[in-house]
Amino acid sequence: MNNLTRNMQRGMTLIELLVVVVIIGIIASIALPGYQESVAKARRSDAHANILELAQWMERYYTENGRYDQDRTGTAMVVPTGLATSPKGVAAADAFYNISVGTLAQQTFTITAAPANGHAGDKCANLTLTQAGVKGTSASGVDVATCW
Repeated sequence: MNNLTRNMQRGMTLIELLVVVVIIGIIASIALPGYQESVAKARRSDAHANILELAQWMERYYTENGRYDQDRTGTAMVVPTGLATSPKGVAAADAFYNISVGTLAQQTFTITAAPANGHAGDKCANLTLTQAGVKGTSASGVDVATCW
């Protein structure tokens, strides 16, 4: 084998390198949306857990006070700070969901988890849960079971 043949067998050509880059680009364009949806589902799952924890807290509050909207002395109910965001206990500026008790009355409540910050474009929009255990979403055209 002469020197010219040996030198041609080393390395890759520009065309080969471009083919590899194109293949990686195609794989990334297929994988990225799936990854993003997995992250969104994980964040929603965390919000579900926090909504349910707040609902349990509300039920304990009701058991102690006989109503959801105020305590026995007439002081309005306030959502504990640690339960107002998802992930639980983070600052609102860092939260993926802000959790609040939207509709609050003596015998009823509706907990709402509103997407925030980098998660604001979630396809499920606001997640809701009532005192009767009815789950919902404010997104139109999206099945509640998909979001919950």
